[in-house]
Amino acid sequence: MAKLAVLILTYNEELHIEECMKSAAFADEIVVVDSGSTDRTVELATSGGARAVTHPMTDGFAAQRNFALLQSDAEWIMFLDADERITPELAAEIKSTVRAGTEAGYYIPRRNRFMGRWIKSCGWSPDLSLRLFIRNAANYTGIVHESLHIDGKVGRLKNCFEHLAYTNLEQYLQKMNNYTTLAARGLQEKGKTTCALEIAFRPVFAFIKMYILRKGFTEGLEGFIISVLSAVYVFLKYGKLYYLQRNSQ
Repeated sequence: MAKLAVLILTYNEELHIEECMKSAAFADEIVVVDSGSTDRTVELATSGGARAVTHPMTDGFAAQRNFALLQSDAEWIMFLDADERITPELAAEIKSTVRAGTEAGYYIPRRNRFMGRWIKSCGWSPDLSLRLFIRNAANYTGIVHESLHIDGKVGRLKNCFEHLAYTNLEQYLQKMNNYTTLAARGLQEKGKTTCALEIAFRPVFAFIKMYILRKGFTEGLEGFIISVLSAVYVFLKYGKLYYLQRNSQ
């Protein structure tokens, strides 16, 4: 029977790692790849039965995920973030899918929770994520929003996994600062440049897209906050790109 490994990338996730691992307990192996946590993440992962490997994330998320792929010899892989949970229904579907193995990879729908509320609009639903795949058929590319390339056909599972995205704005803003820095570097490496007009108007378009076109207004205050944060993300990404290109001249 094919072996399944759940791989979890972590950094200071002591609040989430135990529940995350419990939801993945059906897997044959759990491997935690930690990028240098200063809290009890690694300790909790190890005591919970996972194999923990420490590896600095110096080259972005794609490189970190490709490194994680090398840490298991399982035929099937599922990537899971520490703030995500596999439901019992999805666990059963994954086990039957791995046994059948008709496709090389599978998209899994994800439910996103923000500030205590399940979000159904803002482009957050349906949120299909390519997470389950045959290890030897997969490779990641990209800096922040990494892309997974599968050599073979890709299907879709029916049941959802859950993403407890953010419980407070401080947590969101901390991750945003890190992600926008990586995103700006990724744009610079691709030869992209920016200007004052782009920095001024891209955030406006981002807000309109999220709040109006993707119906963020139907989510009440949470939808408005998500839309504003989306605009701030874009502003920071291109603002940081501007200073990177200016400093390189």
